[in-house]
Amino acid sequence: MANIVNLDRVSKGYAAGQLLDEVSLGLEDNDRVGVVGLNGAGKSTLLKLLTKAIEPDSGRATHRRDLRVVALPQTLDLPPGATVRDVVLGTAWLPEGFAAEHEWAGDAGVRTVLAGLGLPNLGLDAPVESMSGGERRRVALAALLIRESDLLILDEPTNHLDIAGINWLAEHLLRRRGALVVVTHDRWFLDAVATTTWEVGEGTVRAYEGGYAAWTLARAERARVEAAVEAKRQNLLRKEIAWLRRGPPARTSKPQFRIDAANALIADVPPVRDRVSLQRLATTRLGKQVYELDDVSVNLGSKSLLDDVTWNIGPGERIGLVGANGAGKSTLLRVLTGALAPDSGQVRKGQTVRPAFLSQELRELPLHLRVLEAVEEVARRVMLGDRELSAAQLAEVFGFSGARLWTPVADLSGGEKRRLQLLRLLAAEPNVLLMDEPTNDLDIDTLTALEDLLDTWPGTVIVASHDRYLVERVCDTVVAMYGDGKVRDLPGGIDEYLATLETPGAERAAKAAPQPRPDKTAEAGPTMSAGELRAAKKELARLERLMNKLEQREADLHEQLATHATDYEKVAALDADLRAAQAERSATEEAWLELAERVPEA
Repeated sequence: MANIVNLDRVSKGYAAGQLLDEVSLGLEDNDRVGVVGLNGAGKSTLLKLLTKAIEPDSGRATHRRDLRVVALPQTLDLPPGATVRDVVLGTAWLPEGFAAEHEWAGDAGVRTVLAGLGLPNLGLDAPVESMSGGERRRVALAALLIRESDLLILDEPTNHLDIAGINWLAEHLLRRRGALVVVTHDRWFLDAVATTTWEVGEGTVRAYEGGYAAWTLARAERARVEAAVEAKRQNLLRKEIAWLRRGPPARTSKPQFRIDAANALIADVPPVRDRVSLQRLATTRLGKQVYELDDVSVNLGSKSLLDDVTWNIGPGERIGLVGANGAGKSTLLRVLTGALAPDSGQVRKGQTVRPAFLSQELRELPLHLRVLEAVEEVARRVMLGDRELSAAQLAEVFGFSGARLWTPVADLSGGEKRRLQLLRLLAAEPNVLLMDEPTNDLDIDTLTALEDLLDTWPGTVIVASHDRYLVERVCDTVVAMYGDGKVRDLPGGIDEYLATLETPGAERAAKAAPQPRPDKTAEAGPTMSAGELRAAKKELARLERLMNKLEQREADLHEQLATHATDYEKVAALDADLRAAQAERSATEEAWLELAERVPEA
């Protein structure tokens, strides 16, 4: 490993306040760093300092000689009159030192990148200026991905990508050589690509090993040790940990945190949602009927967005709606709200249904009011589940507290306006919540607060989103739209959706149909004889004893390190022993996990 970028006691501020205060950090040539933090905390400023796009107020930013750096900023400044050829293959948009690419159709790597980003049929001479913001952003991202660079810096690269595109991008970045720094609010993507997480806030940058799961656990551990963090924030983090530990096994494979510490934190945490109670409350509030669609069709010219869709939605259902851009998700939500009448078929809505719709194009906010006034304009007191909150308390849940409550709406950032819009929708106390890409412009803490509210919200939720983490966290069922006008249930969730994308259209319906879940015991049984099973269980017990011994060994070494903190030579030797013990325990855990998957439960 070699160091390629250093920030030495770097500070940067603007008229609104100090963003970074004497920050020191470095990047090595194979680092993959995810950058997180509240909106306005300084994440984009940090990226600009890393690329030397801006100079620090004090301190120094240094690059290794001949370092090749490319970056995708939040705001694109593409050359006027540029074509796809100019941006992707030319050099007009790239820093000095990058050569033009002369191959197009003959270059499989270029074609693969464009197809992965959802741009397979883009022509060389297509003008970029007339494209949508999402298309322009994907064209710019393609220009960066087809070239070799030492450091790739991406600011919200998953914006305007669907779930399949995000999955492809994660796999591409994992295969790519060189360092990566990415700002993202997509928690699944962060876990998939990052081996280190930088948290930007309060003028500093804190580094954590691992992706979103490890960062969440480290934050909870820090809160527990310092004991100065407010109880409300602690409870949110502990709930998030419970979700992470009880979620899909992939979240906790190759754990980078102490298993016992995580278990201690969640020992008394109940399930994320009490589904039975919520279902009962939802039925009381909504009755038995929410929406019934009978043979509903919607056409846009010759394209069928909905084709004879029959779908029943009941009280308390939590549905994730996934599909590529243009597949018809927004159209379906608009039909449910009544904003769009179908060309044929019938939509029946329950008499007690009070829907709230968060669209991608947000309704105009009252710019002449202040934040608290904008919330109180809708309601002064709100019942959310079993909790009664004042307008100010609800605003605090979404990050508006203190002086920020009296900020004019016109002065809010884009992310803050998005938060306020969602806040106003919830203040109206709907019993059906329809959300179209709700994670746009929301930071991770706000998303966690939203998920916490929805955990106790006794209504029906339908979320159309490319945010895999949000869908898996909030929804109990997943339905998919493939662009053929149909709506299909996916018992296997997003994993099943991604698998069906690899299947030809004629076979997709059969593959997307519900399948019986495998019997794990029956599956494992034939693979082992009785003697092999006894030997495997004996080996599991041995590995468990070894893990306990290694865990105790690590604890002893930590105590010795604290005792001999001033003895450099002793600390170096102890640190080497600790690393060896940690490596052995990690290998033992991997062996245990691999064997445990093959042994049926007793």
